[in-house]
Amino acid sequence: DLFSIRAYVHASKPQLDIHSFEGNFTREDSDPQLHESLSIDNTLWASTVVASGTVIGLVIYTGKETRSVLNTSSAKNKVGLLDLELNRLTKALFVAQVVLAVVMVALQGFVGTWFRNLFRFVVLLRVNLDMGKAAYAWMITRDENIPGTVVRTSTIPEELGRLVYLLTDKTGTLTKNEMVFKRLHLGTVSYGTDTMDEIQSNIIQSYAQPSNGVAGGGGGGGAGGTPSSRKPQTQSAPKVRKSAVSRIHEAVKAIALCHNVTPAYESHAGAGEKETESAEADQDYDDDNRTYHASSPDEVALVQWTESVGLTLVSRDLASLQLRTPSGQTLTFHILQIFPFTSESKRMGIIVREETTGDITFYMKGADVSMATIVQYNDWLDEEGLRTLVVAKKSLSEEQYQDFESRYNQAKLSIHDRSLKVAAVVESLERELELLCLTGVEDQLQADVRPTLELLRNAGIKIWMLTGDKLETATCIAKSSHLVSRNQDIHVFKPVSSRGEAHLELNAFRRKHDCVLVISGDSLEVCLSFYEHEFVELACQCPAVVCCRCSPTQKAQIGMEAADCGIGIEGKAVFSSIFYFASVPLYQGFLMVGYTTIYTMFPVFSMVLDQDVKPETALLYPELYKDLTKGRSLSFKTFLIWVLISLYQGGILMYGALMMFESEFLHVVAISFTALILTELLMVALTIRTWHWLMVLAQVLSLVFYFCSLFFLDEYFDLPFMTTWVFLWKVTTITLVSCLPLYIIKYLKRKFSPPSYSKLSS
Repeated sequence: DLFSIRAYVHASKPQLDIHSFEGNFTREDSDPQLHESLSIDNTLWASTVVASGTVIGLVIYTGKETRSVLNTSSAKNKVGLLDLELNRLTKALFVAQVVLAVVMVALQGFVGTWFRNLFRFVVLLRVNLDMGKAAYAWMITRDENIPGTVVRTSTIPEELGRLVYLLTDKTGTLTKNEMVFKRLHLGTVSYGTDTMDEIQSNIIQSYAQPSNGVAGGGGGGGAGGTPSSRKPQTQSAPKVRKSAVSRIHEAVKAIALCHNVTPAYESHAGAGEKETESAEADQDYDDDNRTYHASSPDEVALVQWTESVGLTLVSRDLASLQLRTPSGQTLTFHILQIFPFTSESKRMGIIVREETTGDITFYMKGADVSMATIVQYNDWLDEEGLRTLVVAKKSLSEEQYQDFESRYNQAKLSIHDRSLKVAAVVESLERELELLCLTGVEDQLQADVRPTLELLRNAGIKIWMLTGDKLETATCIAKSSHLVSRNQDIHVFKPVSSRGEAHLELNAFRRKHDCVLVISGDSLEVCLSFYEHEFVELACQCPAVVCCRCSPTQKAQIGMEAADCGIGIEGKAVFSSIFYFASVPLYQGFLMVGYTTIYTMFPVFSMVLDQDVKPETALLYPELYKDLTKGRSLSFKTFLIWVLISLYQGGILMYGALMMFESEFLHVVAISFTALILTELLMVALTIRTWHWLMVLAQVLSLVFYFCSLFFLDEYFDLPFMTTWVFLWKVTTITLVSCLPLYIIKYLKRKFSPPSYSKLSS
């Protein structure tokens, strides 16, 4: 009865890490008292789902102490570079309009209700810009070249046209995250994909020999025995040169045992229903229905390879696993201890006891940097771009294992510094290991990743690749994916651990020019701690940066927190987004609201369809992208030019109508307002680079709306006067004087100083 027991749980304080938990369970009403260590294996975090069965649990962390709440951080508001630039320009424009309004009221005199006249001057809003962003977001989702694209926000789509740095992970982004076993290295001989049949024949030969239980280190089940009749530990026996068959057998057996892979089988018990059952339910180890499940695709690739050469994992549970030999015999191994892989240790281990012989063996595999005590530094497989693992083993006597188990359980009961104490005990077990083999697994590149990276590099985009692989593997992937161009120098940032070392290495790096930087995660952290500004300044000048041995935390901090625009990839994606802007002349009049919303909104908004070059040309000449990243399309210089144009055209429209003053004020309104509408439409036409039929339709509709409104606004317009030749020549003259000089300037500029895109279209 749960309510009658006397027990308590001693747990560690709340923390951010969701991959670890330390605690103890003590029951006082049992004889003797029960003391059990609690770890992540006994933990269910909030918001998790129990896939099957039932769980009896004790709630420890609630409210703000739960891991989900502790790991929740306030989201950073991502503001586009365009919005920041426009905010500054809008402030300047607002101040200019206020000053202009005050000057106009002052010229009239501060008499009567002058403050009302001050607020009659309209402040222009960025309505067309926000509508244009929404239109671009819709166009991206409807692009046939990138089907299935989802735009999460419509506030920063223009950032795709202003990219300067591209931060990308390697696994699953540049590569498919589909692992293929490529090489087995035994120290003196290496086996590749073309010689795997030799390994298979050796495995068949190994299990065909009756005495393979001794030659193969207890690999077969033919030799009976008990734990007491077990042979002595191998490290105390004199070393004897093993045959090639024995070495291959031990290596393949170690790979088949040291992992966290679980096989699952699909049965058709129901009417057309598929359900995954344990293989032990009916001992039906059908190869066609077997699938492997693991936390890492590397593990699955290794187990699939052992199956291909004859040693198959057919069953696994928490206490044991079973292997099937080429002859059909099933070998059972009891799992005594398992040490999972972590990003800190970069290795995993398992202790198993073979059922038939009782032999206890400790297998371990990991990166060569974490196995430095048993293998020297090498780059045989890394230069081929393969993910390297070192596999080793150690035979244990019953006394050795009992001593280790006692110390290991005692360390797990510790509340303070449990991980350090457990690591120290496990480290004592990892001494005097026997090296078995090195494995090389290839993570294949994504389709078209080479031309895509080359295109982005030619577009002037600087690419940062973040990966947890070792330096040689990351460098090889950078070369094979064309992240590094041909004949481009690579500067390898030496490992640094102190401020002085970082200072010396930064000085050496400062003398390099136009080279790709390769730096490890540890060195990156040291540089950012002491010389953040200097390092970032130097690294940002590199055409590409490769950060190897990055921890998941570093990837998140660099790739997600610092990015201005995030792109989640599902399938194949292409970047393309170009924005253009048109300014409207400043005009003071009664019909300003109708002028900006009805008569000229459609032509200005239709400019979202404008293109300087065709999409095919933009992909063929990615160098054109560099002009966008410079931000020359929207700068204070561009802003001042359009302000001067607005003042010039506004002055021509106003003083032109006054100089041609008629006897009726309605004639002045008709002349000036009609000239304003025509000037705006002509200015839109002046800015357009590539005409679209919707643009022509917008121009025509604007004129139709204007002329139709004349019949409803007869109190503001004199229709008989607007049908005379006097009205026509005055409007034509004012419009030509306001627009013709700008057309001439544009023609001369295009003739003598053409932009990059016009050189391709000419």
